[in-house]
Amino acid sequence: MPNSASGFSKSGLNRLHDVLARHVESKKIPGLVALVGRGEETHVEVLGTMRHDGGEAMSRDTLFRMASTSKPVAMAGAMVLLDECRLRLDDPVDEWLPELADRQVLKRFDGPLDETEPARRPITVRDLLTSTFGLGMDMTSIGTPVMNEVFAQGLTPNLPTPMPEPDEFMRRLGTLPLMHQPGERWQYQISHDVVGVLVSRVSGQSYGEFLRERIFEPLGMKDTGFHVPADRIHRLPTLYAPDPQSGDFHAWDEPEGGRWCSPPAFEGGGGGLVSTADDYNAYFRMLLNGGVHNGERILSRAAVTLMTTNQLDSEQLAARTKLAKDAVHISFGQGQQGGWGFGMAVRTYRSDYAPVGQFGWDGGSGTSSYADPTNDLVGVLCTQVGASAPYGIQLMLDFWTTLYQALED
Repeated sequence: MPNSASGFSKSGLNRLHDVLARHVESKKIPGLVALVGRGEETHVEVLGTMRHDGGEAMSRDTLFRMASTSKPVAMAGAMVLLDECRLRLDDPVDEWLPELADRQVLKRFDGPLDETEPARRPITVRDLLTSTFGLGMDMTSIGTPVMNEVFAQGLTPNLPTPMPEPDEFMRRLGTLPLMHQPGERWQYQISHDVVGVLVSRVSGQSYGEFLRERIFEPLGMKDTGFHVPADRIHRLPTLYAPDPQSGDFHAWDEPEGGRWCSPPAFEGGGGGLVSTADDYNAYFRMLLNGGVHNGERILSRAAVTLMTTNQLDSEQLAARTKLAKDAVHISFGQGQQGGWGFGMAVRTYRSDYAPVGQFGWDGGSGTSSYADPTNDLVGVLCTQVGASAPYGIQLMLDFWTTLYQALED
């Protein structure tokens, strides 16, 4: 715990400001909101503008597309159902997701779609929560028949092909073989969107309604959801995807008429949330508090511990570890965390300035959010620069490097 009243040194916070400002002044980051919290102390930096070419200034309540930082937050819906014994970790999902029953598995993950064998066992709730159900985004498998079909069917977000409504999403998913046996290997993304359908079918509500009633409203996360209402759209900046060769800024999504200006057909827990730095601080602070917010229990302490503890063995993690180490030049040096809990990375070894036990995740739209139990620390960084170029990732790395130097011993 911090020895000083604030937990941050004044010189450290000044340095944090200077490092963030340098990124904005470079013109490679139009604007940002950064929040750091330790105990009851919160410090916020708001810099730059809503557009690459200027315009309105960023504000503390600017809304951001959270991309994959949706995962740690959206996973809370499933944890509520586990707490209430409406789900059990090792139950087969067939009852609620019959589209995933009686799976066939590719004999080779890069082989033809019709060369399969039966799954050795059913897919379980645990498989979905740990991203090991057998199918997912595998950047080492791009161009294989099964990944080509995943893209063609519109089963991933952020592609020209829109994701279908949940029942159709599951129908299409059910036509594909698995890449790996259930529980065998960690794979990214798709499981999180399936979890959203699971929560909806078990609860009898839409995923968004369930999260709003059980997580967002109790936490005071008034600006978090799967779209931006018309009276708040002015708070959503343009999202950019810089050209990796020329560096030119291309607008990937505009506020007016963009993907988040109306309710989506598919509420994706893998990357669909829009939120603010303060809303995310409330969520991650609740996790640090063992599931309690302002005296109200949101999740059980046991559920929080389960979410934020590595759930994968060495065999399940092997591909993730190899990708992190071998593809550092592709990820712009994004780094390694080691383990994976439910919906988030969990650091199992010291690979940078953050200690073992830190948990959270990053988003491809320029967002990063982690909590650190050792230092009672929450950090949230939001900008509007996608990971098509290194700028946003480099900003994240510098934010965390500088933040850890700002802590009072």
